[in-house]
Amino acid sequence: MNGILKHVIVLLTVMALVTVPCMACFAGELEQDDDLIAGKMASDALVVRPLGLCATVIGGAVFVISLPFSALGGNTKPAYDYLVADPFKFTFSRPLGDF
Repeated sequence: MNGILKHVIVLLTVMALVTVPCMACFAGELEQDDDLIAGKMASDALVVRPLGLCATVIGGAVFVISLPFSALGGNTKPAYDYLVADPFKFTFSRPLGDF
């Protein structure tokens, strides 16, 4: 009985060691699938871009509200970059489907 159990464990270990690299190959092929790329583009256009636009508008409003305080602190440029420029670049300056 112990001999059979050892053979089964060795067989399962060998199968796992062979299967893992094969799954990585299949995952690499899956990334190049046109349907997957089309799905990423559609989700980007329908969900992520509108959320990015909302983040840009809300960030602009927060920047205007915080402008007196950031001007007093001397950090107007970093506040603008984080609240307005970064969401704007994320929304409008990247290829469709590239997160």
